[in-house]
Amino acid sequence: MTNPSNFSGIYDLDTAHSSVGFTVRHAMVTKVRGEFTDFTATLTANQENPADSKVEATVVTGSVDTRNEDRDAHIKGEDFFDVEKFPQMTFASASFDVDASGNGTVTGDLTIKGTTKPVTLDVETFGVEEDPFGNTRLGFEASTTINRKDFGIDFDAPLNSGGALVGEKIAIEIEGSGIKRA
Repeated sequence: MTNPSNFSGIYDLDTAHSSVGFTVRHAMVTKVRGEFTDFTATLTANQENPADSKVEATVVTGSVDTRNEDRDAHIKGEDFFDVEKFPQMTFASASFDVDASGNGTVTGDLTIKGTTKPVTLDVETFGVEEDPFGNTRLGFEASTTINRKDFGIDFDAPLNSGGALVGEKIAIEIEGSGIKRA
Protein backbone atom coordinates (compact mmCIF):
# COMPACT_ATOMS: atom_id res chain seq x y z
CA MET A 1 0.00 0.00 0.00
CA THR A 2 1.45 3.34 -1.02
CA ASN A 3 0.13 5.47 1.83
CA PRO A 4 -1.66 3.41 4.49
CA SER A 5 -2.53 6.46 6.57
CA ASN A 6 -5.01 7.50 3.86
CA PHE A 7 -6.75 4.12 3.61
CA SER A 8 -9.65 4.79 6.00
CA GLY A 9 -12.41 7.03 4.74
CA ILE A 10 -15.39 7.25 2.41
CA TYR A 11 -14.73 6.53 -1.25
CA ASP A 12 -17.04 7.03 -4.22
CA LEU A 13 -16.43 4.76 -7.18
CA ASP A 14 -14.97 6.69 -10.11
CA THR A 15 -17.08 5.27 -12.93
CA ALA A 16 -14.73 6.69 -15.58
CA HIS A 17 -11.92 4.49 -14.22
CA SER A 18 -13.89 1.46 -13.02
CA SER A 19 -15.80 -1.40 -14.61
CA VAL A 20 -18.48 -3.90 -13.66
CA GLY A 21 -18.27 -6.88 -15.97
CA PHE A 22 -19.48 -10.44 -16.32
CA THR A 23 -18.72 -13.60 -18.26
CA VAL A 24 -21.14 -16.42 -19.10
CA ARG A 25 -20.75 -19.64 -21.10
CA HIS A 26 -22.57 -19.54 -24.47
CA ALA A 27 -23.65 -22.67 -26.35
CA MET A 28 -21.43 -24.63 -23.95
CA VAL A 29 -18.39 -23.94 -26.14
CA THR A 30 -17.47 -20.27 -25.75
CA LYS A 31 -17.88 -17.32 -23.41
CA VAL A 32 -19.73 -14.04 -23.81
CA ARG A 33 -18.41 -11.03 -21.92
CA GLY A 34 -20.40 -7.99 -21.04
CA GLU A 35 -20.38 -4.98 -18.80
CA PHE A 36 -22.67 -2.44 -17.23
CA THR A 37 -22.01 1.17 -18.12
CA ASP A 38 -24.16 2.86 -15.45
CA PHE A 39 -23.35 2.13 -11.81
CA THR A 40 -22.52 3.78 -8.50
CA ALA A 41 -20.87 2.57 -5.32
CA THR A 42 -19.73 3.98 -2.01
CA LEU A 43 -17.14 2.33 0.22
CA THR A 44 -16.65 3.29 3.84
CA ALA A 45 -13.24 1.82 4.65
CA ASN A 46 -11.92 1.37 8.18
CA GLN A 47 -8.30 0.25 8.04
CA GLU A 48 -7.92 -0.10 11.82
CA ASN A 49 -11.04 -2.27 12.11
CA PRO A 50 -11.87 -3.68 8.66
CA ALA A 51 -14.98 -5.42 10.02
CA ASP A 52 -16.53 -1.95 10.43
CA SER A 53 -16.17 -1.23 6.70
CA LYS A 54 -19.18 -1.23 4.38
CA VAL A 55 -20.03 -0.90 0.72
CA GLU A 56 -23.24 -0.15 -1.14
CA ALA A 57 -23.56 -0.40 -4.92
CA THR A 58 -26.27 0.07 -7.52
CA VAL A 59 -26.14 -1.07 -11.15
CA VAL A 60 -28.64 0.07 -13.78
CA THR A 61 -29.69 -3.17 -15.50
CA GLY A 62 -30.62 -1.38 -18.72
CA SER A 63 -26.98 -0.32 -19.14
CA VAL A 64 -25.88 -3.86 -20.05
CA ASP A 65 -23.52 -3.93 -23.03
CA THR A 66 -22.30 -7.14 -24.67
CA ARG A 67 -21.31 -5.42 -27.92
CA ASN A 68 -24.34 -6.93 -29.71
CA GLU A 69 -27.55 -4.87 -29.88
CA ASP A 70 -29.87 -7.84 -30.49
CA ARG A 71 -28.41 -9.80 -27.57
CA ASP A 72 -28.53 -6.71 -25.32
CA ALA A 73 -32.22 -6.18 -26.19
CA HIS A 74 -32.93 -9.82 -25.24
CA ILE A 75 -31.00 -9.51 -21.96
CA LYS A 76 -32.96 -6.36 -21.07
CA GLY A 77 -36.25 -8.21 -21.68
CA GLU A 78 -38.35 -10.47 -19.46
CA ASP A 79 -36.23 -13.58 -20.15
CA PHE A 80 -33.31 -12.04 -18.29
CA PHE A 81 -33.26 -8.69 -16.40
CA ASP A 82 -36.78 -7.41 -17.19
CA VAL A 83 -35.44 -3.86 -16.93
CA GLU A 84 -38.88 -2.24 -17.13
CA LYS A 85 -39.90 -3.97 -13.92
CA PHE A 86 -36.44 -4.20 -12.27
CA PRO A 87 -34.35 -1.21 -13.40
CA GLN A 88 -31.59 -1.77 -10.84
CA MET A 89 -29.61 -4.46 -9.10
CA THR A 90 -27.98 -3.70 -5.76
CA PHE A 91 -25.30 -4.96 -3.41
CA ALA A 92 -25.04 -4.10 0.29
CA SER A 93 -22.20 -5.53 2.37
CA ALA A 94 -22.92 -7.46 5.53
CA SER A 95 -19.36 -8.34 6.58
CA PHE A 96 -15.75 -7.69 5.67
CA ASP A 97 -13.14 -10.37 6.27
CA VAL A 98 -10.10 -8.49 5.00
CA ASP A 99 -6.64 -7.81 6.36
CA ALA A 100 -5.19 -4.36 7.04
CA SER A 101 -4.22 -4.09 3.37
CA GLY A 102 -7.81 -4.66 2.24
CA ASN A 103 -7.32 -8.18 0.86
CA GLY A 104 -9.79 -10.96 1.65
CA THR A 105 -13.54 -11.34 1.23
CA VAL A 106 -16.63 -9.17 1.44
CA THR A 107 -19.99 -10.85 1.96
CA GLY A 108 -23.25 -9.08 1.32
CA ASP A 109 -26.72 -9.16 -0.16
CA LEU A 110 -27.04 -9.07 -3.94
CA THR A 111 -30.48 -8.23 -5.29
CA ILE A 112 -31.35 -9.02 -8.91
CA LYS A 113 -34.94 -9.08 -10.25
CA GLY A 114 -36.34 -8.60 -6.76
CA THR A 115 -34.51 -11.65 -5.37
CA THR A 116 -31.90 -11.12 -2.67
CA LYS A 117 -29.20 -13.71 -1.96
CA PRO A 118 -25.94 -13.58 -0.02
CA VAL A 119 -22.76 -13.57 -2.12
CA THR A 120 -19.10 -13.45 -1.22
CA LEU A 121 -16.65 -11.39 -3.25
CA ASP A 122 -12.93 -12.09 -3.29
CA VAL A 123 -11.24 -8.70 -2.93
CA GLU A 124 -7.71 -7.56 -3.66
CA THR A 125 -6.73 -3.99 -2.87
CA PHE A 126 -3.84 -2.41 -4.77
CA GLY A 127 -3.21 0.58 -2.61
CA VAL A 128 -3.89 4.24 -2.11
CA GLU A 129 -2.30 6.96 -4.20
CA GLU A 130 -2.77 10.67 -4.74
CA ASP A 131 -3.36 11.44 -8.41
CA PRO A 132 -1.98 14.55 -10.18
CA PHE A 133 -5.27 16.37 -9.51
CA GLY A 134 -5.11 16.00 -5.72
CA ASN A 135 -7.60 13.11 -5.47
CA THR A 136 -6.81 10.24 -3.12
CA ARG A 137 -7.57 7.02 -4.99
CA LEU A 138 -8.09 3.49 -3.71
CA GLY A 139 -7.66 0.72 -6.29
CA PHE A 140 -9.17 -2.73 -5.99
CA GLU A 141 -10.56 -5.76 -7.80
CA ALA A 142 -13.47 -7.91 -6.65
CA SER A 143 -14.89 -11.09 -8.14
CA THR A 144 -17.46 -13.78 -7.50
CA THR A 145 -19.51 -16.39 -9.34
CA ILE A 146 -23.28 -16.67 -9.03
CA ASN A 147 -25.93 -18.96 -10.45
CA ARG A 148 -28.31 -16.83 -12.49
CA LYS A 149 -31.24 -19.15 -11.72
CA ASP A 150 -30.90 -18.31 -8.02
CA PHE A 151 -32.01 -14.78 -8.99
CA GLY A 152 -34.97 -15.75 -11.16
CA ILE A 153 -33.09 -15.53 -14.45
CA ASP A 154 -34.15 -18.94 -15.68
CA PHE A 155 -34.21 -18.60 -19.47
CA ASP A 156 -33.28 -21.92 -21.06
CA ALA A 157 -32.77 -22.80 -24.70
CA PRO A 158 -31.72 -26.45 -24.82
CA LEU A 159 -29.05 -27.69 -27.19
CA ASN A 160 -29.11 -31.04 -28.98
CA SER A 161 -26.19 -32.19 -26.82
CA GLY A 162 -28.27 -31.77 -23.66
CA GLY A 163 -26.60 -28.52 -22.63
CA ALA A 164 -28.09 -25.05 -22.63
CA LEU A 165 -27.52 -22.03 -24.85
CA VAL A 166 -26.73 -19.84 -21.82
CA GLY A 167 -24.73 -21.19 -18.89
CA GLU A 168 -26.08 -20.96 -15.37
CA LYS A 169 -22.85 -19.71 -13.79
CA ILE A 170 -22.05 -16.03 -14.17
CA ALA A 171 -18.59 -14.73 -13.27
CA ILE A 172 -18.72 -11.15 -11.99
CA GLU A 173 -15.58 -9.00 -12.14
CA ILE A 174 -15.23 -5.50 -10.74
CA GLU A 175 -12.23 -3.24 -11.37
CA GLY A 176 -12.53 -0.30 -9.05
CA SER A 177 -10.98 3.08 -8.52
CA GLY A 178 -12.50 4.93 -5.60
CA ILE A 179 -11.99 8.63 -4.91
CA LYS A 180 -11.85 9.66 -1.28
CA ARG A 181 -14.34 12.32 -0.26
CA ALA A 182 -12.75 15.57 0.93
